[in-house]
Amino acid sequence: MSIQLVTFDLDDTLWDVASVMHGAEAALRDWLAAQAPRLGPVPIEHLWAIRARLLGAEPMLKHRLSELRRRILFHALLEAGYAEDESGALAEQGFQVFLEARHQVEFFPDVHRTLEQLADRFILGVITNGNADVRRLGLADYFRFALSAEELGVGKPDPHPFQTALRQAGVPASAAVHIGDHPGDDIAGAQASGLRAIWYNPQGKDWGDAPPPDAQVRSLAELPALLANW
Repeated sequence: MSIQLVTFDLDDTLWDVASVMHGAEAALRDWLAAQAPRLGPVPIEHLWAIRARLLGAEPMLKHRLSELRRRILFHALLEAGYAEDESGALAEQGFQVFLEARHQVEFFPDVHRTLEQLADRFILGVITNGNADVRRLGLADYFRFALSAEELGVGKPDPHPFQTALRQAGVPASAAVHIGDHPGDDIAGAQASGLRAIWYNPQGKDWGDAPPPDAQVRSLAELPALLANW
Protein backbone atom coordinates (compact mmCIF):
# COMPACT_ATOMS: atom_id res chain seq x y z
CA MET A 1 0.00 0.00 0.00
CA SER A 2 1.30 3.47 -0.85
CA ILE A 3 2.18 5.92 1.90
CA GLN A 4 -0.59 8.27 3.01
CA LEU A 5 0.61 9.40 6.46
CA VAL A 6 4.06 10.70 7.39
CA THR A 7 4.77 11.45 11.06
CA PHE A 8 7.78 13.30 12.42
CA ASP A 9 9.69 13.38 15.65
CA LEU A 10 10.78 16.94 16.56
CA ASP A 11 13.86 17.21 18.80
CA ASP A 12 17.04 16.19 16.95
CA THR A 13 14.97 15.50 13.84
CA LEU A 14 13.93 19.02 12.83
CA TRP A 15 16.53 20.85 14.97
CA ASP A 16 19.43 20.21 17.34
CA VAL A 17 17.95 20.00 20.82
CA ALA A 18 21.16 20.14 22.91
CA SER A 19 21.95 23.73 21.98
CA VAL A 20 18.32 24.74 22.51
CA MET A 21 18.14 23.21 25.97
CA HIS A 22 21.47 24.75 26.95
CA GLY A 23 20.11 28.19 26.05
CA ALA A 24 16.81 27.55 27.83
CA GLU A 25 18.54 26.40 31.02
CA ALA A 26 20.76 29.49 30.94
CA ALA A 27 17.75 31.77 30.49
CA LEU A 28 16.01 30.14 33.43
CA ARG A 29 19.10 30.42 35.66
CA ASP A 30 19.46 34.11 34.84
CA TRP A 31 15.80 34.74 35.55
CA LEU A 32 15.88 32.89 38.86
CA ALA A 33 19.02 34.76 39.93
CA ALA A 34 17.16 38.05 39.45
CA GLN A 35 13.69 37.07 40.63
CA ALA A 36 14.35 34.41 43.28
CA PRO A 37 17.69 35.35 44.88
CA ARG A 38 17.05 33.22 47.98
CA LEU A 39 17.33 30.16 45.76
CA GLY A 40 20.95 30.96 44.95
CA PRO A 41 23.06 28.80 42.61
CA VAL A 42 21.33 25.46 43.15
CA PRO A 43 23.64 22.47 42.55
CA ILE A 44 22.39 20.32 39.70
CA GLU A 45 22.65 17.31 42.03
CA HIS A 46 20.01 18.88 44.28
CA LEU A 47 17.61 19.33 41.36
CA TRP A 48 18.19 15.75 40.23
CA ALA A 49 17.44 14.58 43.77
CA ILE A 50 14.12 16.46 43.71
CA ARG A 51 13.40 14.98 40.29
CA ALA A 52 14.14 11.45 41.49
CA ARG A 53 11.90 11.96 44.52
CA LEU A 54 9.01 13.21 42.38
CA LEU A 55 9.35 10.38 39.86
CA GLY A 56 9.54 7.85 42.66
CA ALA A 57 6.20 9.09 43.98
CA GLU A 58 4.59 9.49 40.54
CA PRO A 59 6.46 7.55 37.79
CA MET A 60 4.18 8.71 34.96
CA LEU A 61 5.54 12.23 35.39
CA LYS A 62 8.44 11.12 33.17
CA HIS A 63 6.05 11.56 30.22
CA ARG A 64 4.91 15.02 31.39
CA LEU A 65 8.07 17.06 31.06
CA SER A 66 6.44 20.46 31.53
CA GLU A 67 4.64 19.44 34.71
CA LEU A 68 7.76 17.72 36.01
CA ARG A 69 9.87 20.84 35.51
CA ARG A 70 7.21 23.01 37.18
CA ARG A 71 7.19 20.74 40.22
CA ILE A 72 10.99 20.59 40.45
CA LEU A 73 11.11 24.39 40.45
CA PHE A 74 8.31 24.59 43.00
CA HIS A 75 10.01 22.25 45.46
CA ALA A 76 13.40 23.91 45.01
CA LEU A 77 11.86 27.31 45.76
CA LEU A 78 9.91 25.92 48.72
CA GLU A 79 13.06 24.40 50.18
CA ALA A 80 14.86 27.73 49.69
CA GLY A 81 12.39 29.36 52.06
CA TYR A 82 9.73 30.84 49.81
CA ALA A 83 6.12 30.51 50.92
CA GLU A 84 3.96 27.97 49.13
CA ASP A 85 1.93 30.53 47.16
CA GLU A 86 5.03 32.47 46.18
CA SER A 87 6.86 29.29 45.23
CA GLY A 88 4.00 28.30 42.96
CA ALA A 89 3.88 31.70 41.27
CA LEU A 90 7.65 31.87 40.80
CA ALA A 91 7.79 28.29 39.51
CA GLU A 92 5.17 29.04 36.86
CA GLN A 93 6.82 32.29 35.81
CA GLY A 94 10.21 30.61 35.65
CA PHE A 95 8.81 27.75 33.63
CA GLN A 96 7.33 30.17 31.09
CA VAL A 97 10.76 31.83 30.74
CA PHE A 98 12.27 28.40 30.12
CA LEU A 99 9.54 27.43 27.66
CA GLU A 100 9.93 30.60 25.63
CA ALA A 101 13.68 30.00 25.31
CA ARG A 102 13.04 26.30 24.58
CA HIS A 103 11.24 27.38 21.40
CA GLN A 104 14.17 29.42 20.08
CA VAL A 105 15.23 26.71 17.68
CA GLU A 106 17.36 26.78 14.56
CA PHE A 107 15.86 24.39 12.04
CA PHE A 108 18.03 21.95 10.16
CA PRO A 109 18.52 22.82 6.49
CA ASP A 110 15.58 22.07 4.19
CA VAL A 111 13.02 21.66 7.01
CA HIS A 112 10.53 24.17 5.60
CA ARG A 113 11.13 23.19 1.98
CA THR A 114 10.78 19.48 2.73
CA LEU A 115 7.65 19.87 4.84
CA GLU A 116 6.06 22.07 2.19
CA GLN A 117 6.74 19.45 -0.49
CA LEU A 118 5.46 16.58 1.61
CA ALA A 119 2.35 18.42 2.84
CA ASP A 120 1.17 18.65 -0.77
CA ARG A 121 1.17 14.86 -1.11
CA PHE A 122 0.71 13.30 2.33
CA ILE A 123 -1.03 13.76 5.66
CA LEU A 124 1.67 15.00 8.02
CA GLY A 125 1.67 14.60 11.79
CA VAL A 126 3.95 15.01 14.79
CA ILE A 127 4.70 12.43 17.48
CA THR A 128 7.01 13.83 20.15
CA ASN A 129 8.13 12.92 23.64
CA GLY A 130 9.19 16.53 24.21
CA ASN A 131 7.26 19.69 24.99
CA ALA A 132 7.92 21.74 21.87
CA ASP A 133 4.76 23.16 20.28
CA VAL A 134 4.66 23.38 16.47
CA ARG A 135 2.25 26.34 16.76
CA ARG A 136 4.91 28.37 18.56
CA LEU A 137 7.46 27.36 15.94
CA GLY A 138 5.51 28.46 12.86
CA LEU A 139 5.13 24.87 11.63
CA ALA A 140 1.47 24.22 12.44
CA ASP A 141 0.25 24.76 8.88
CA TYR A 142 2.20 21.74 7.68
CA PHE A 143 0.73 19.26 10.15
CA ARG A 144 -2.76 17.77 10.45
CA PHE A 145 -2.11 16.97 14.12
CA ALA A 146 0.61 17.03 16.78
CA LEU A 147 0.73 14.40 19.53
CA SER A 148 2.90 14.79 22.62
CA ALA A 149 3.65 12.45 25.49
CA GLU A 150 2.58 15.29 27.79
CA GLU A 151 -0.96 15.20 26.44
CA LEU A 152 -1.22 11.44 25.90
CA GLY A 153 0.26 10.47 29.25
CA VAL A 154 2.70 8.07 27.60
CA GLY A 155 5.48 8.47 25.07
CA LYS A 156 7.30 6.56 22.34
CA PRO A 157 8.16 3.69 22.00
CA ASP A 158 4.81 2.77 23.56
CA PRO A 159 2.37 1.89 20.76
CA HIS A 160 -0.31 4.30 22.00
CA PRO A 161 1.12 7.47 20.34
CA PHE A 162 1.52 5.66 17.00
CA GLN A 163 -1.93 4.10 17.18
CA THR A 164 -3.43 7.48 18.05
CA ALA A 165 -1.73 9.00 15.00
CA LEU A 166 -3.22 6.31 12.76
CA ARG A 167 -6.70 6.98 14.16
CA GLN A 168 -6.28 10.74 13.74
CA ALA A 169 -5.32 10.28 10.10
CA GLY A 170 -7.78 7.47 9.41
CA VAL A 171 -5.18 5.29 7.70
CA PRO A 172 -3.86 1.75 8.35
CA ALA A 173 -0.35 1.22 9.70
CA SER A 174 0.73 -0.20 6.34
CA ALA A 175 0.12 3.25 4.79
CA ALA A 176 2.17 5.18 7.37
CA VAL A 177 5.81 5.98 7.99
CA HIS A 178 7.52 7.65 10.95
CA ILE A 179 10.74 9.67 10.75
CA GLY A 180 12.98 10.22 13.75
CA ASP A 181 16.49 10.13 15.15
CA HIS A 182 16.11 7.70 18.07
CA PRO A 183 16.66 4.00 17.29
CA GLY A 184 14.44 2.86 20.16
CA ASP A 185 11.75 5.48 20.59
CA ASP A 186 11.29 6.29 16.91
CA ILE A 187 12.42 3.34 14.83
CA ALA A 188 11.67 0.32 17.02
CA GLY A 189 8.55 1.99 18.40
CA ALA A 190 7.10 2.75 14.96
CA GLN A 191 7.93 -0.67 13.54
CA ALA A 192 6.41 -2.45 16.54
CA SER A 193 3.17 -0.61 15.75
CA GLY A 194 3.25 -1.69 12.11
CA LEU A 195 4.51 1.56 10.58
CA ARG A 196 7.54 1.84 8.39
CA ALA A 197 10.36 3.84 9.95
CA ILE A 198 13.04 6.14 8.53
CA TRP A 199 16.09 6.87 10.62
CA TYR A 200 17.27 10.47 10.43
CA ASN A 201 21.03 10.02 10.73
CA PRO A 202 22.84 13.21 9.68
CA GLN A 203 26.15 12.13 11.21
CA GLY A 204 26.24 8.78 9.44
CA LYS A 205 26.39 6.72 12.64
CA ASP A 206 26.52 2.94 12.53
CA TRP A 207 23.15 1.37 13.20
CA GLY A 208 24.30 -1.54 15.32
CA ASP A 209 22.77 -4.98 15.77
CA ALA A 210 19.10 -4.09 16.33
CA PRO A 211 16.53 -4.78 13.57
CA PRO A 212 17.26 -2.10 10.94
CA PRO A 213 15.08 0.83 9.92
CA ASP A 214 13.20 0.61 6.64
CA ALA A 215 15.43 3.40 5.33
CA GLN A 216 17.74 6.10 6.59
CA VAL A 217 18.51 9.63 5.42
CA ARG A 218 21.29 12.03 6.23
CA SER A 219 19.31 15.05 5.04
CA LEU A 220 15.60 15.77 5.23
CA ALA A 221 15.81 16.86 1.59
CA GLU A 222 16.12 13.16 0.69
CA LEU A 223 12.62 12.38 1.97
CA PRO A 224 10.41 13.43 -0.98
CA ALA A 225 12.23 11.21 -3.48
CA LEU A 226 12.48 8.31 -1.01
CA LEU A 227 8.76 8.41 -0.23
CA ALA A 228 7.84 8.79 -3.88
CA ASN A 229 9.55 5.44 -4.56
CA TRP A 230 7.39 3.79 -1.87
